[in-house]
Amino acid sequence: MKIPKRIQPLIDEGLIDEVISRLMSGKEADVYVVRCNSEIRCAKVYKDAAKRSFKQAVLYREGRNRRNSRRTRAMEKGSKFGRQQQEQTWHSAEVDALSKLANAGVRVPQPYACIDGVLLMELITDSEGSVAPRLSELAMSAEQAHEGHYQVMRYVVRMLCAGLVHGDLSEFNILVDENGPVIIDLPQAVDAAANNNAGFMLARDVNRITSFYGQFAPQLLESQYAREIWKLFEEGELHPEIALTGIFVESAHETDVDGVLQEIESALAEEQSRKERLVDAESKTW
Repeated sequence: MKIPKRIQPLIDEGLIDEVISRLMSGKEADVYVVRCNSEIRCAKVYKDAAKRSFKQAVLYREGRNRRNSRRTRAMEKGSKFGRQQQEQTWHSAEVDALSKLANAGVRVPQPYACIDGVLLMELITDSEGSVAPRLSELAMSAEQAHEGHYQVMRYVVRMLCAGLVHGDLSEFNILVDENGPVIIDLPQAVDAAANNNAGFMLARDVNRITSFYGQFAPQLLESQYAREIWKLFEEGELHPEIALTGIFVESAHETDVDGVLQEIESALAEEQSRKERLVDAESKTW
């Protein structure tokens, strides 16, 4: 196939040997399957800011660390240099997020290099070596939906403990391989402590995922994971291995406290059972 203009420099440098096919075109980037020596990987080619359809990008940039005052001033003024720096910041944000989340125990693609707006990274495949499907493409049993939802909520918690909120999480940017969900598309990830929109974005992420899995396990639609997770985060009680219940109590007034405690204990026991089943099922395909 015709080599995309922005990939050509990576071929010239010997980082990519062949562009095999175009995998997908999204609102922020085009993704290609490429060969690097004997390895099959993917190359994410970011679109220029003028061509991206990612809405309200300024909301996602709030709170990102900018140590270079000259760059900061240029970005604020919108000069040519400032726009270039803004693009570099957008691209590097995904690499930084991928590295940070991998260290936090979140399954994400491994990044290899990011050069001139092209991110070279691991291609997530299924057990047969084909490109892994998106979560949106799958149907599942109620039990599988509970297990999948549980795993994604674990990743959401680990992301938040690492200081990040995905910001655009849905069934369309989660891949599923033989070991379960893999989180992708992270250039818009926000600083949970520094971005005033982080709480809203986390709730939107969690509610989207719950709505998807709730198609197959309607009980999930009654859960309150987003509010539970954010409250624990605000109170400094969130940690990577915390057992969530999906229950959120606004106030103790006029509330059956004993009943709520029983529900929590029951939910904790259920989550522990799911966790044990998940360990047993990690090597199985969906």
